[in-house]
Amino acid sequence: MLVNGLPGNTISIRDRGLLYGDGVFRTLRAVRGSALHWSLHYLKLQHDCAKLDISCPDEALLLAELEQVLAQHPDGVVKLIVTRGEGVRGYAPATDVKPTRIWDFSPPPDYPAEWATQGIKAHVCQIRLPAQPRLACVKHLNRLENVLAAAELRDAQVHDRDIAEGLLLDAEGHVIEGTRSNFFAMSQGHLVTPDLSHCGVAGIQRGRVMAWALQHGLALQVRNIGLEEALHADELFVVNSVIGLWPIRALGQRHWSHFPVAEKIRTALEQEEV
Repeated sequence: MLVNGLPGNTISIRDRGLLYGDGVFRTLRAVRGSALHWSLHYLKLQHDCAKLDISCPDEALLLAELEQVLAQHPDGVVKLIVTRGEGVRGYAPATDVKPTRIWDFSPPPDYPAEWATQGIKAHVCQIRLPAQPRLACVKHLNRLENVLAAAELRDAQVHDRDIAEGLLLDAEGHVIEGTRSNFFAMSQGHLVTPDLSHCGVAGIQRGRVMAWALQHGLALQVRNIGLEEALHADELFVVNSVIGLWPIRALGQRHWSHFPVAEKIRTALEQEEV
């Protein structure tokens, strides 16, 4: 789509994003020529770039490029990748590297509408997320655990086509996130979301749900959630910027049929976007 502001789909073979996954990205939903929650995405981009000591592109520059993309593709999924840029051989980054900016676009996904209201089936993935506090919460380009988990999820869907998302645990057995989503549970009257201080990605939709809970007096906890607690929770749901919010109606042998809190939050988030 756009590479450093120009139409194209090629980058240098020495770009550190290609060589080492040395970069970050954002995934935005475009509706009628508007990128939803751009300001939140840019704040997260700044945070993630700072974590990797990458110079974050100026917001005005990115907005100008985003407008080019939206002018041709007003509805769908827009992806922004910022890599450290071109480098020389070796892991150590140079101090004068200019970041590479890449914009991509995909049509809107065609998910069944009932997934948002009636819930999805979820699968517990076998792969475990390693602890790395320095990279915790960052949406960086090293996503091999998610790639392997998505492959595992695809294999599970061969036996059960209703499975729509996989849950990832850490080495200690705590639920951390979905393969492409953040995770929440209603447990003992509290809205609980995993502590991501050691691994996992903190998405902006997770932040929106947490902000809503605080604004509306819903008790919120950020802490470890074991799989056993999740299986006994009153409600489970996953969120991201593309899917919105999906309740989980089945996980293993456990089933849920009512999602009052998830429905209230989903409705509120959708109303903010109208």
